[in-house]
Amino acid sequence: MRNRAKIDATIRNARAAVELDRPLDDLLWSFAPTPGRPRPATIGEVPATTPESTAMAKELKRRGFTFVGPTTCYALMQATGMVDDHLADCWLASC
Repeated sequence: MRNRAKIDATIRNARAAVELDRPLDDLLWSFAPTPGRPRPATIGEVPATTPESTAMAKELKRRGFTFVGPTTCYALMQATGMVDDHLADCWLASC
């Protein structure tokens, strides 16, 4: 990584995580949407942000995190399995 702002943000975010009054995973999972959300039919229906990811970004910023926005938070939710955006006809959707 060569972007100085991102390097500084990584350090700042690590400090913010250490200073949390609860475990980071508990904080993040508290923003998970309720199960039962319908699967998207097309890639165009997969959102870039949701109200939950917007709330997560706002709370993380309030707690001192930087370089976290709704789109980044939604990508985190996808990567960690908090949301499942497999298309309805995806073979994984039946698992």
